[in-house]
Amino acid sequence: MDYIKLIDKYYGESPELRHVLVTHSRQVADRALRIVDAHPQWEAEGLVDRTFIEEAAMLHDIGIIYCNAPKIYCNGPHAYIEHGYLGAELLRKEGLPKHALVAERHTGTGITIEQIEREELPIPERNYCPQSLEEKIICYADKFYSKSHLGEEVSLEKIKYNIWKYGHEAFVRWQELEALCN
Repeated sequence: MDYIKLIDKYYGESPELRHVLVTHSRQVADRALRIVDAHPQWEAEGLVDRTFIEEAAMLHDIGIIYCNAPKIYCNGPHAYIEHGYLGAELLRKEGLPKHALVAERHTGTGITIEQIEREELPIPERNYCPQSLEEKIICYADKFYSKSHLGEEVSLEKIKYNIWKYGHEAFVRWQELEALCN
């Protein structure tokens, strides 16, 4: 699967946004692949597919084009929190249901139905927490890179601070991801 061709299909008219998406996604993909390489037993046991990890990491944020985040050249009508499920819809339409799950479940450390209700989030009510090992690896890797500060790596301290703002459950999910990926 040619993920750059797919990105170009949707981002060809938006070169600045395409640059943000590809740069951020490449950083996430490279970190996710380093995590996989540090745990060769996962691939040997059939728990992860290295090619899929790269593809899904490159496409995990494909839904940002539909969202409103002018600082990173996103001028769509939707709230940024919606980019995961919107990207998943796009990927399902493209015949990539497994990739869609990564897009849908990578935001924060995952979003629960309870969180959607409590915070009145504008997303369909369902569980958006990463389930598969591949989803968890990409979710974890994503936290180290910001689309608004391309090329910089977010420190562990800042990641933990940012996640703690979403509550104890989110922080516990972070700790589980951290233990898994290290």
